[in-house]
Amino acid sequence: MINKDLVTNKMADMRKYLEELMPILQHGSREIIDDNLKLRSVERLFQLIVDTAIDINTYIIIESEISVPDDYQSTFMILGEHSMLPMDFAQAIAPSVGLRNLIVHKYGRVDIGRMIDDVKNNIGQYKDYLKHISEFTKKMNHV
Repeated sequence: MINKDLVTNKMADMRKYLEELMPILQHGSREIIDDNLKLRSVERLFQLIVDTAIDINTYIIIESEISVPDDYQSTFMILGEHSMLPMDFAQAIAPSVGLRNLIVHKYGRVDIGRMIDDVKNNIGQYKDYLKHISEFTKKMNHV
């Protein structure tokens, strides 16, 4: 059985990370790149946001006793397949895990400018994610 309080607490953590990240993203990409504190803050906060979503996804999957994901990206897809997230949304947000992995593991040479632009352009998905998960947890109470 899914513990709604656990999910709600994780969502609160994600909201806090988003609140910290958004003012930094208001700066121009060059300003972020030239300021190591801003750059590392963007990298770390984005990682925390994605990791928190993965934690929520994994928890819901385990507690719902549905498919075991092959990787972190699959956690979004599984929730989509089981109508816990809209499928088109799951498909759109899942690739953000790849950006997270690139930042964290430094696979090859990271194009920092592109990374900043990708975060700026796609961070709104995590605000939508919070709405979808909130809707899902409300539906749980009525089942």
